Amino acid sequence: MSVEVNDVPEAKRYEARVDGGPKVAGVAEYIRTSELVAFVHTEVGAEYEGRGVGSALARTALDEARAANLRVLATCPFFAGWIARHPEFQDLLYQSRSKVSD
Repeated sequence: MSVEVNDVPEAKRYEARVDGGPKVAGVAEYIRTSELVAFVHTEVGAEYEGRGVGSALARTALDEARAANLRVLATCPFFAGWIARHPEFQDLLYQSRSKVSD
């Protein structure tokens, strides 16, 4: 099984398709600024769960964030967990520079 992931900026999401098929197997929605990409929601169709679609979405999106020199804010629990399990991507995580505290 091959998973192809493409950025669809007009929809503000990455889309995954399996074996070149037309059906979207999964999506990773984001909000992008000039410095940051926030991954806010990831969803994989039930028939594709456990087949690497979510991992392909995360890896492609994070590789592209690195190539664009963007920091990553993983508000989506899937992305946060995936990054936690893949330390080679943890350097992308956004760190607040604010010194303000309550």
